[in-house]
Amino acid sequence: MSQSAPSPRRLSGRRILLTRPQAESQALAARIAAVGGHALVFPTLEIRQEPLSPASIEALHALPGHRLAVFVSTNAVHYGMPLIRARGGWPPALSAAAVGHATADLLRDEGVRDPWVPLLAGGDSAALLAHPELQHVAGWSVVVFRGVGGREVLAEGLRSRGARVSYVECYRRAIPPNDPGPLRATLDAGGLDAVVAASAEGLRNLLGLVGPGWRTALQRVPLVVTHANIRAAALGLGFEQVALARDAHEGVVECLADLPARHAEGGGAP
Repeated sequence: MSQSAPSPRRLSGRRILLTRPQAESQALAARIAAVGGHALVFPTLEIRQEPLSPASIEALHALPGHRLAVFVSTNAVHYGMPLIRARGGWPPALSAAAVGHATADLLRDEGVRDPWVPLLAGGDSAALLAHPELQHVAGWSVVVFRGVGGREVLAEGLRSRGARVSYVECYRRAIPPNDPGPLRATLDAGGLDAVVAASAEGLRNLLGLVGPGWRTALQRVPLVVTHANIRAAALGLGFEQVALARDAHEGVVECLADLPARHAEGGGAP
C-alpha cells in the first residue's frame, strides 16, 4: 500500500527555509503552504546565462558529429536547448542522457526522445556512469552541457572508457544579493523549524550570507537534503541534524513532516 500524502495540518505553523534559486523554490513553497507550513525563500544560488567560450562554441558547432549529449541539470536544459535550436535543432542521430529524472523530463518536453537516465538510486553522475549504454563508449564523441566549473566525475569516467569529451558551459552559479536581516531575526527568535538545501555549494553560500554571529544557530536547525553527498558535505560544514529525503519534491515534504517542530531554540547573535 502506498503511503498517503501528508494531511493539510502536518506542517501547520512551521517555518521552512528554502535555499534553491528563486524560480526553483516556488513549487516547493506552494506545496509546503498546501500542507500548512510557511516557506521562507532565501536563495543562496543564482543561475545566470553565461556567454559561450571559444571551446564551448566549437563543441556546440560540432553537435551533429557527437554520438551523445549529456545534460547535468535542469539548468543545462533551460540554457542549452535554446542554443541547440538556434543552430538547427536536435541532430537525428544524437543520443541524449540526463543526470536525474527531472532533467530527463525537461528534455522530453523539448522533444528529445528517450534520454538515458540513471537506473540506480542517487541520480548523480556516478549513477549515470553505471547505465548499461555507457559501458562501451570507446571512440565516442560526447558533449556535456553544464555550468562553468562543474565537477569532472562524469567526464573522467567517460574518458577512462575511451570517449572524447567536450563541454558546452552555458550558465554560471553566483551568490545572489540577499538581505540576511529577516533570516537573522527569525534565528534570533528561535522561529526556524527546518532548512531545505539541494547542493553543498548552496549551503556554503548560506553560511556566508547569514554571517558568523548566526552560523551556530543555523547549524542547529534540522536540515533536509536530497542526496547523500550533500548530507556528507552538510555534516562536514557543521550542521548537526541532517535528514535525507527520497526525492526533491514530495519526498522533501514527507521528510519535513517527520521532523520535530522548533528544534532550534534561540541562538542569535549578541
